[in-house]
Formats: sequence, structure tokens, C-alpha cells
Amino acid sequence: MNDTGQLSLLAIYGAMAAYAVAMVGFGIDLSGLRDGGAQGRRRRAVGVAMATTALGAALHLVGVVLRGVAAGRVPWANMYEFSLVFTLVAVLVFLGLQLGRDLRFLGAFVVTPVLLTLGLAVAVLYVAADGVQPALNHYWLVIHVSVATIAVGVLAIAAVLSVVQLAKERSELARASEAGVLSTVGGGPAEPVLRDEPREGGRSFWGRLADTVPGSVELERLAYRLNAVGFLLWSFTLVAGAIWAEHAWGRAWGWDPKEVWTFVIWVVYAAYLHARATRGWDGRKAAYFCLAGFGCILVNYFVVNLLIDGLHSYSGL
Repeated sequence: MNDTGQLSLLAIYGAMAAYAVAMVGFGIDLSGLRDGGAQGRRRRAVGVAMATTALGAALHLVGVVLRGVAAGRVPWANMYEFSLVFTLVAVLVFLGLQLGRDLRFLGAFVVTPVLLTLGLAVAVLYVAADGVQPALNHYWLVIHVSVATIAVGVLAIAAVLSVVQLAKERSELARASEAGVLSTVGGGPAEPVLRDEPREGGRSFWGRLADTVPGSVELERLAYRLNAVGFLLWSFTLVAGAIWAEHAWGRAWGWDPKEVWTFVIWVVYAAYLHARATRGWDGRKAAYFCLAGFGCILVNYFVVNLLIDGLHSYSGL
């Protein structure tokens, strides 16, 4: 490993340390919100968490740039580098979302998987900085894979929002049920259902935390916007990949496992957007559809890349 490659790795370790501190801070903040202790006063823990997340993102960026310098090319030519870049994009998207609304409660759900992914990257996926196969040494490497990494980062945040949305919706339904909402019994007229006053000990895991989280409708709409952006980026990825395949292998499409799963992901997100826009599949159905799409991305990234042989196997892409 050359000196620049070593510095890159040290920067990534520094980013992981900062993210670990941020994860603890976000956890403390969530615990305080859940117990009703942090709401209404300055949330010091989340302030520290946001600061260390920003520091981690800066070190993360330095690590990615130095990796590119060490390799003498763009730093997203294998699974290790792809992991570095798409997690960086996810963190930057999370930080960028704070400009329009207070979504700091998402921090624990973003930083924790980012930290785990980086740990997997440095422990399992790491390869020394080097060049790429001649077939991949093309400017389409810059275009195709860079857009793919951005797409995955954006879609990852959308998936996180969908998870929180489902938890929030469950809490909303439980609170409505506890409050004695109208229900229809046996297809007859709606009648009030009398229930005991809600007890603090009987509330779900979210407890008072649910009161500080935006409504499930708002969360679903934000996830939908991010999914729309991610879908456009993934569509470009699919087309750019076909163009690059034509340059590299003399055919635009060859039913390689990676190509097939890239298309499967595109179909799932296209169906999600179509159902969401024309069939009224919002709310819980939309969230499940979104998570199914990101599940396909995870299968494509880990199962197809690591367990299935194909033209992309040697590059880790």
C-alpha cells in the first residue's frame, strides 16, 4: 500500500470514529425524546451528533479523494470503493435535508448502517488501490458508476424514511385506537368504541418519540420525492451501463446477472412510482414497495456481486 492509500484508509477510520460518536449522540437524543426529557429544551446530544456527523463526512470525503489519488483514477471501481462513495452520498443527503426541515431524528437510522457498511468495507471488501481491467478503463466508468453510487445513496435515505414512516403510522393508529376512534362493527353504522384511558406503560416502543417525528403522510411524501430522484438516476445508470457494455464487450445487453438485476431494480421502482402516482398506492403500501426496491438493491450489491459469477465479478461492480 502506498502512502496516499494509507492516508485514505486512516481518513476512513477517522470518519468511522466520528460516526460512532454521532451514533451514540443520536441514540441519547432519541432516548431523551422518547422519555419526554429533551423536547422543549436545547438538545445538546443531537447538536454534538450533528457536529460529529459533519466531521465524519469531511473525513469520509478526504478518504474517498485520497483513494482516487492513490489509484490514479476515479475511486469507485470496486465494491470497497463503491461502499465508500454511496455511504458518503447517503450522509451528505441526510445533512442536506436538514436545510429544509428538522430531520435530525433520522440520524441514528442513517449513521448506524453507514458505520456498519464502512466496517464491512474495510474488514471484508478492502483491496489495495490499483488500476482497473483494460475493458473498464473508459470514461464511462466515471459516468456510469458515479451516477449509480449517487442513486443508491439517495434511495437508501428514502428507504430509511419508509422504515420510520411505518413505525410512525403504527404509532398513529395505536394512539387513535386508544383515543376511542369510530369503528365499524359487522358492516353496520360507525359507533364510538369506548376504551380505557391510554396508559403510559402500554404505549409502543416509540412512546413520546412519535410525537416529535413528522406525520407518516409527510414522511411518505418525502420518501416519494427521493425515490423519484433516485429512479431517474438509476434509469441513467441502466442506459449508461448498456452504452459502456457496448464499448467494453461489443454488445449493449447480454443478460449478465448484474445487468438483469439492474433491470429488475428499475422495474420495481418504476412500478412503485406508477402505482403511487396513478393507483393511489400511498401510505403503507408505498413504503413496502419502496423497501422491496431497496431490498433488490441489496441483493444486487451483495448476493450478485459476491456469489454469482458474471462479467462484472472480476471488477466487484
